[in-house]
Amino acid sequence: MIPANTRGPGGVIVRYGDPDATHVLSVYADLRCPFCKRMELALGAVMERAADEGRFAVDHHFGTFIDDAAGGSGSLEALAALGAAADTGQKPFMHFLRALYADQPSEEVDAFADRDTLLRLADEVEALRTDGFRQKVMERTYLPWAAQVSAAFGTSGVRSTPTVLIDRTPVAVINALGYAVTPEAFLAEVTPP
Repeated sequence: MIPANTRGPGGVIVRYGDPDATHVLSVYADLRCPFCKRMELALGAVMERAADEGRFAVDHHFGTFIDDAAGGSGSLEALAALGAAADTGQKPFMHFLRALYADQPSEEVDAFADRDTLLRLADEVEALRTDGFRQKVMERTYLPWAAQVSAAFGTSGVRSTPTVLIDRTPVAVINALGYAVTPEAFLAEVTPP
């Protein structure tokens, strides 16, 4: 089963914004990655607003390599729940993504493997407070899809997260100190001259 608002073979890319956008911001991330959390909390709303304004669409590519590196299945389980959110709509997907990063456990803690934890975080998004969404999370409806998304990430050539590209050109989102760049610096990089 493939969620709505996805694209690519097997729906392995989650799109936020105009399906026919001229410019595309590609974001490669792992839901357990602490640097991805820094990027999302500082720049996620900026990306969302820019996509809403039609500056670009955002294509999300998710890996689950921290499950292998640190142990557990939280990246995969959270991704499956995120698939259920994408199936609900673009805004619920973005807001659930932000909620997951805002409450991200440390890499050594596999809290996202607990579906009750995922549902508690999803309760922060009004559109996800439905029996249908809860059922998809509890029954792991999108777990096979999440595995396909992860496999596609594995063959993408991207080796670290977060990796962000605007029309295939790399964009710096984390500075040399390991923190997110400012929204102004980010927008300057992704705005055509």
